[in-house]
Amino acid sequence: MSSLQLASSCYCSNIKSKHSSTLSLKRVNCAINVPKASTRKLIVDQGLHKFKETTAPLFEKKNNDNIIKILHDNEDDDRKYTTTTSTDSSEATNTTIRIHELYAVLEAVSDRIEMHNNMKEQRDNWNTLLLNSINMITLTASTMAGVAATTHDVSSLALKLSSALLFTAAMGMLLVMNKIQPSQLAEEQRNATRLFKQLHSQIQATIIALVNNNNNNISIEEAVKGAIEKVLALDKAYPLPLLGAMLEKFPSKFEPARWWPNPNNNNNNNNSQDNNNNGWNIELEREMREVMEVVKRNDKEEYERLGNLALKMNKGLAISGPLLTGIAALGCVAFVGGDNNGGMVGVVAGAMAAVVNAIEHGGQVGMVFEMYRNCGGFFQQLEERVEATLEENDLNKRENGELFEMNMALQLGRSVSQLRQLASTSYSSRLHAIQTDEFASKLF
Repeated sequence: MSSLQLASSCYCSNIKSKHSSTLSLKRVNCAINVPKASTRKLIVDQGLHKFKETTAPLFEKKNNDNIIKILHDNEDDDRKYTTTTSTDSSEATNTTIRIHELYAVLEAVSDRIEMHNNMKEQRDNWNTLLLNSINMITLTASTMAGVAATTHDVSSLALKLSSALLFTAAMGMLLVMNKIQPSQLAEEQRNATRLFKQLHSQIQATIIALVNNNNNNISIEEAVKGAIEKVLALDKAYPLPLLGAMLEKFPSKFEPARWWPNPNNNNNNNNSQDNNNNGWNIELEREMREVMEVVKRNDKEEYERLGNLALKMNKGLAISGPLLTGIAALGCVAFVGGDNNGGMVGVVAGAMAAVVNAIEHGGQVGMVFEMYRNCGGFFQQLEERVEATLEENDLNKRENGELFEMNMALQLGRSVSQLRQLASTSYSSRLHAIQTDEFASKLF
């Protein structure tokens, strides 16, 4: 009987110990399996209570320490992840803002392309309409003066006065037309439209490179700053308004146009130690220097000479036209007073004025002068670009040498082999003190 009571008490104790152990393990959220063999060997209540009192706190403490450690590790990981995510998010936000800025510049460039194109058409119409109107007025006044010289009745006086007024009006209109030079204004807007289209394509390519993360050679800030500087330089070189901002149409001497910002001289004094020469070598640098020598010696000098010639011709025609028209008007006024020779002076001077106006504005001498200015600016930009590239000692910061050579050849209207042949010929001629008349550009 006593053995049955002892067995039942042991069984109950085993059940209670299993139940309490299960509750405690659920409390600490950790699965611990106590071996059944150890509980079955405990056959007395004292041994069972002693085992519980010594092992349970140890298990609970150990599990609690593990949980605390796991929680701390998770907090550290969350903190690191949050910091990394915050940094990446900041960089992504900065990149997004800069790309939006480039899109804003791109929109401004598109608007300027449209404005300059509209101005070009408008000022081209000015040149045609004003020339036709002034010549019609001049020829009409000359005809009226000639008719008045053949008649001696009362109606001749009206013809004489009308011809004098028409010559005066033509002279005033011609003075305004010669001052603004509509053909030259139209050429300025053509050049501005073409250059803004080039800038538009460059900004688009920059945005595509930034979106595709191919911007290893240039930072986003530099891209935005460079685009804005180019837009402002073009605005300054080719202004839209006439009053207060119009370019001088009759400067004292010929000067090439400048539509690009000043280059930044941020060169590194230490040579690049990278084995990759980025397509550059001593022969290519020498080739570029020789080509620039040809450009400065032949192309720039020739276009400077032609530009000065066009400027002098335009000045002479701009003075002759109003002067002849004014002489015709004075002759008609003298003709009104009874001097018959004044009528002949009016007819001859008016005819000559119409011819001069047709040569100046019909031949668009102002447009030719602006074309020479633009060509001179092209060669000046080419020279500065080559100098700035060769002065950069870090080869990795330069444009790729092979690509640079190909672009140079295309801009000069040559193939790469022809460009190399030009450099070789220039070097040989300078070595033997022989002057060559070959121009670097076959395009202009």
